[in-house]
Amino acid sequence: MTASVRPQPMIAVSDVEKSSAWYCELLGATSGHGGPEYEQLLVDGELVLQLHKLEAGHHHGRIGDPEVALGNGVALWFEVDSLDAAAARARSAGFTIQTDVHHNPNAGHREFWLRDPDHYLVVLADAAT
Repeated sequence: MTASVRPQPMIAVSDVEKSSAWYCELLGATSGHGGPEYEQLLVDGELVLQLHKLEAGHHHGRIGDPEVALGNGVALWFEVDSLDAAAARARSAGFTIQTDVHHNPNAGHREFWLRDPDHYLVVLADAAT
C-alpha cells in the first residue's frame, strides 16, 4: 500500500489578513477562504499554506501558545518556478530579507531567505540542478 501525502501546513499568525496579503504578494498566491481568523492560500488551485489567528480557538482550541514568540524555530520552505521573480517581488515590496539569493551547495539549488510579518523564516528555492 502506497500512501499519498500532500503537505498543508498551518501557522499561527497575529494578523491573518496582513499575513495573507504578504504571502499572496510573495508567492503569487490567491485567497481560498479569507477572513480575520483563518485563511487558505492557493497557488494554481493547490493549497500551499493555511493561516490561523493565534488567539482563535474555534472547535479545536488554540494552535499556538501566546506566551511564545511566533516564528521561533520554524522554516517555511517553498520551491518556486521563478526564484528571481519572487525575490524581485519581495525586494520591491520592502520585505525583510535575511539572506539574498545564493547557491546552497548542500541542496544543490539557489535559495532566498526572508522573514514574514510574524518573523517566520521563509525560504524560496528553485529546483535542484
